[in-house]
Amino acid sequence: MEPKKVLIIEDEKSISDIIKFNLEKESFEVDTAFDGQDGLAKALENSPDLILLDVMLPVMDGFAVCKKVRETSTVPIIMLTAKEEEVDKVLGLELGADDYITKPFGMRELIARIKANIRRTEIVDSLQGEPADVQVFGNLEIDMNRYEARKDGISLELTLREFELLKYLAERENKVFSREQLLEEVWGYEYYGDIRTVDVTIRRLREKLEDDSSEPQYVMTKRGIGYYFRRP
Repeated sequence: MEPKKVLIIEDEKSISDIIKFNLEKESFEVDTAFDGQDGLAKALENSPDLILLDVMLPVMDGFAVCKKVRETSTVPIIMLTAKEEEVDKVLGLELGADDYITKPFGMRELIARIKANIRRTEIVDSLQGEPADVQVFGNLEIDMNRYEARKDGISLELTLREFELLKYLAERENKVFSREQLLEEVWGYEYYGDIRTVDVTIRRLREKLEDDSSEPQYVMTKRGIGYYFRRP
């Protein structure tokens, strides 16, 4: 099996070198970039299996890189940030990042997140040859095996995380889940982020799924408890 490729886009060489050293010990193939423009070029040209993307970068910041990558790729992106401000974490998720981790971070935690995010893409890839398993909810069709969703026959451009959240809720129709439960079940590993991650992902999913995201018909809120899926 070929080693998985990780692209580190981080302008602090000392941090980049430490991450690279530890990932190579775990048998990853690692490439590095020290500014956003070079990182974006490598992301688009070399097809990494995962991108570690710092927020504060010269030439082009991490948010701009994330946005450009998401125009053409669903590669897992983990944002690296030295900031504690909520707005930075939320913005990264809004732009399509799969996860974020705040500096300073433990190497064991970072590697666990990298492996978990790569593993879920491997699962999706392995299902592509499976027969269709289409579940119909009104004018919404969800192909549970092929990770595709269509509304009125038009494909929805969902990220892997958005689809996983939709699939998880739809398979458990009308059952309410707390944010903590969704973090544990959908994100799929010991998650150190806060529950705002779920709220942001739900909001992004609704914007793509609902006719009017302020009046959802599919992904519903149970005030004070969490979220659930219902047939319209």
